[in-house]
Amino acid sequence: MKFSLIICTYMRPKPLQKLLQSVKEQTLYPNEILIIDGSSNEQTEEILNQNQFKNLKYFKAKEEHRGLTKQRNYGVQRVEKESEIICFLDDDTELFLGYFEAIINTFKKDETVIGVGGVAVNESRWLKKDIAKVYPKHEYYEFDGYIIKESSRNVVRNKFGLQSPLPPGHMPDFSNGRTYSYPLNNKTYQVDLLIGMSFSFRKELFENINFSTYFEGYGLYEDADFSIRALEHGKNVICTQAKLNHYHDQSGRPNKYKYGKMVVRNGWYVWRLKYPKPNLKARLKWNLTLFLLTIIRGTNILTTNHRKEAFTETLGRVVGWFSLFFYKPGIKR
Repeated sequence: MKFSLIICTYMRPKPLQKLLQSVKEQTLYPNEILIIDGSSNEQTEEILNQNQFKNLKYFKAKEEHRGLTKQRNYGVQRVEKESEIICFLDDDTELFLGYFEAIINTFKKDETVIGVGGVAVNESRWLKKDIAKVYPKHEYYEFDGYIIKESSRNVVRNKFGLQSPLPPGHMPDFSNGRTYSYPLNNKTYQVDLLIGMSFSFRKELFENINFSTYFEGYGLYEDADFSIRALEHGKNVICTQAKLNHYHDQSGRPNKYKYGKMVVRNGWYVWRLKYPKPNLKARLKWNLTLFLLTIIRGTNILTTNHRKEAFTETLGRVVGWFSLFFYKPGIKR
C-alpha cells in the first residue's frame, strides 16, 4: 500500500529533525513526506536544507493556512493521487522501529478499519497484573491482565462516581473518558477516539470529511472531533505495535489562560458532536466533572512551583465554563 506522511510543524526545527531521523530508519518508508511549516521564521526550512531526507516535500504555509487543522487540510490536498493511506505525526514525536509496518499491516488485515493510532511508550504506565496482589479499585484500573495506577484526579473521580465505565479511548455519554492509552501488549483495540500525535487514515475518508477549522491555532481536541466524524465511515483502532515517544515540546503552545478556555469550550464541542442531545444525568455529570477538575487544577496554585500557570489556566477554565451560558460553539458535522 502506498502511503504518505504529513507532519505539520510550528517553530520546532530540532524536534522535527529528530522525528525525521527516526522515520529514515524505518523498515517501511513513506512514499512521500509532506512538511507543512507554519513557523514565522526560516529555521525549519534551513535545517531541512542542511539535512536531506528521501521523498520529502517542504511547504511554507501562508498566514491563511496556518494553524494545525488548516495545515493538515493543506497537506491532504497535496498528497499524491496514488497514495492509499495518509499518516499524521506530531513534530515532537520519535518513532520506534517498525512503526509504519505495524500501521500499514493493520489496514491490510481489516478493510473496515478507517483509522489507526499508535501508542506513546514514554507515557505508558501500564504494568502486568500480579495475581498475588490486591489493587484498591479507587486507586487502580485493571484491563486485559494489566493494571495502571490512577492519577490523583482520577482517584477523586472514582470516589465521586464520575469515572467512565468504558475502556480507554471510548467516550461515555458525559464525555469525560479515560485518557490513558492501552497496554504495550502488541494487540489492537477498537476505540472511538484517536490521538493526533499519531494517527493514520485511509485516503478515501478525505473525500467525505476534512479537519474542522473551528479548532484554530493549537487546536486542542481537534483529533477527537475528526475521530468521531470518521466513525461514520469505518472503525478506529489503536495498534499497540505502532510505538513511538511523545515529548510534548513546550515551544509553539498557547498560554495557559487560552489553554484553559480551550479545555472547556472545545471539550463541550466534541461532547455534543458525539452526543447532540445528552440526557439530564449526562449533563449533570459533565458539569460536575468540569467543576471537580477545575477545583483540582486550582489547588495547584498552592501545591506547585508553577503558580502563575495554574492560576491562569484555572481562570481560563472558569471563563470558558461561564461563556457556555451565553454563547455556545456552533457544531459543524
